[in-house]
Amino acid sequence: MARRGAAALALALALLAVALPGAAAQGAAVEDPDYYVQEIWSREPYYARLEPEPFSPPLPAGPGEEERKLRASEPRPPKKATKPRKAPKREKLAPESPPPGKKSNRKGVKTKSSEKAAGDDHRVPVARDAAREGCPPLGLETLKITDFQLHASTSKRYGLGAHRGRLNIQAGINENDFYDGAWCAGRNDLHQWIEVDARRLTKFTGVITQGRNSLWLSDWVTSYKVMVSNDSHAWVTVKNGSGDMIFEGNSEKEIPVLNKLPVPMVARYIRINPQSWFDNGSICMRMEVLGCPLPDPNNYYHRRNEMTTTDDLDFKHHNYKEMRQLMKVVNEMCPNITRIYNIGKSHQGLKLYAVEISDHPGEHEVGEPEFHYIAGAHGNEVLGRELMLLLMQFLCQEYLARNSRIVHLVEETRIHIIPSLNPDGYEKAYEGGSELGGWSLGRWTHDGIDINNNFPDLNTLLWGAEDRQNIPRKVPNHYVAIPEWFLSENATVAVETRAVIAWMEKIPFVLGGNLQGGELVVAYPYDMVRSTWKTQEHTPTPDDHVFRWLAYAYASTHRLMTDARRRVCHTEDFQKEDGTVNGASWHTVAGSLNDFSYLHTNCFELSIYVGCDKYPHESQLPEEWENNRESLIVFMEQVHRGIKGLVRDLHGKGIPNAVISVEGVNHDIRTAGIRQGHTTETHS
Repeated sequence: MARRGAAALALALALLAVALPGAAAQGAAVEDPDYYVQEIWSREPYYARLEPEPFSPPLPAGPGEEERKLRASEPRPPKKATKPRKAPKREKLAPESPPPGKKSNRKGVKTKSSEKAAGDDHRVPVARDAAREGCPPLGLETLKITDFQLHASTSKRYGLGAHRGRLNIQAGINENDFYDGAWCAGRNDLHQWIEVDARRLTKFTGVITQGRNSLWLSDWVTSYKVMVSNDSHAWVTVKNGSGDMIFEGNSEKEIPVLNKLPVPMVARYIRINPQSWFDNGSICMRMEVLGCPLPDPNNYYHRRNEMTTTDDLDFKHHNYKEMRQLMKVVNEMCPNITRIYNIGKSHQGLKLYAVEISDHPGEHEVGEPEFHYIAGAHGNEVLGRELMLLLMQFLCQEYLARNSRIVHLVEETRIHIIPSLNPDGYEKAYEGGSELGGWSLGRWTHDGIDINNNFPDLNTLLWGAEDRQNIPRKVPNHYVAIPEWFLSENATVAVETRAVIAWMEKIPFVLGGNLQGGELVVAYPYDMVRSTWKTQEHTPTPDDHVFRWLAYAYASTHRLMTDARRRVCHTEDFQKEDGTVNGASWHTVAGSLNDFSYLHTNCFELSIYVGCDKYPHESQLPEEWENNRESLIVFMEQVHRGIKGLVRDLHGKGIPNAVISVEGVNHDIRTAGIRQGHTTETHS
């Protein structure tokens, strides 16, 4: 009957009419067994994870619009399946009572009692599974939604346009005209809105909001309406019974707040219409939309841009227990080339696990370079952690399949992988969830230390000695000693940092990469500026040409890092250096892992920022793996570049700690010590 009624519409509205019967069919489109047929990553379709819920009424279009409006406002008979499940109240990051916003007495704003009732039903407490149940994010944070798909009623200026209204986007240091920290309306009234064009019919299920990222200003929306449309002209407001539903917004500017729609709404466009905002502030917000794109096999645009992976890997987020179990599975699959060990414990007593992959695990072989990957120094930068777990599985599977490239890599390299250097922080971020942890939940260790910047500042010691022309005593240009104060028990040094230092002093690493998140770039040392009082200055090492090559080796083989067409993640455009950057020219950091590794060991270490979204939704992991897989392998292969050999005396005995100098390079290296009867060796 719905199809016969739609056929009677005018020809100009025929395309809209085709979409509407599916919206009125009480979920019939979602139950289609071919739903999301082109998506082969997920083990089960998105619709299978949802409770059956009624869809919104047909959107208004053409003749009979008023009649449809009346019918849309009529409450449906109550059904058990209509009421969304509450998320477990493990950690409620968003306060229950936001401060009163402006215009609270305007028409359309609910009374205190009705707002509380709506909040009890639909304002979901922040918990690990809150955003993961049901439909995934459309991709405002991951940039899957382009700038051209975001529109707004007005904007204060370009830097506060709709394209900046993305969840967790960060403002520039100066909060300038191009890179500010939110969408901000040009006027503060009830007629402002920000809109997302999904470019296809989508089942919208929820909205996540934040305030403006700013050091100086306090701007956020405290309540809003949600509207949907199929043509961006005729809009239907989400109802709560017979009236427009007012969703509670934010009570501060950084903690994300999730609101689920009372029933999913099928449409192409979704619009957020602020109703109240923080006193003395402005209408500013960042957002993400949850939704399941409906199947459209005839849409060439989407089929062309969809990515699939053929790797049979465990694409999910793993908590600490699941991570250990996965390591055990890999070890049991490939016992001859893997070994699990730990380098110490976290502040909370969790073991810092590492996996070694080599043809002789547990043994250092002469002439075989040592390589490492470290991830999770910041506990909330989860993508690196999952990439490392995927890499372990991939290397094991491909070795068993006798992939010649992987077999050669494993047999000629001793690879060490630490997927989670800060497990305490990760567990905190994991409880928040992929979309609801904000920008920093879980970043630091349990005792509040940033591991990545917690290493001894050896740059100042070396540069100070050079400025004094090594008077009163000479300081070597390599293997710079750790200061005594840093080794004392009273020093502010994380136990995780001490564990990494001991690990790096024990194993003669040649090359390493530490995986981080929130950007798409490879940063190479130095990370600290040499000039006093400067916060940004290009500060190269004596081996700058080598570091540039290593950084480019990763960036150039990544699917997006060197793509000149891609949008910047937040404020920095790294395309002028092909997806690479000298750390100090980006922002100065004293005591970084990269600088420490270069000045205290033979290891060349780089920071690899693997994605704009620190904690992507589980559904994004296959694509992120495809983005980084080739780069991860190519970077490991670089450990075999350069010169390597043995240093012996006249009697053929290895000489430990022999200094190797290269003319024109003011940075020496040393031979590794004799271990278990092996001859001393060097890699350069």
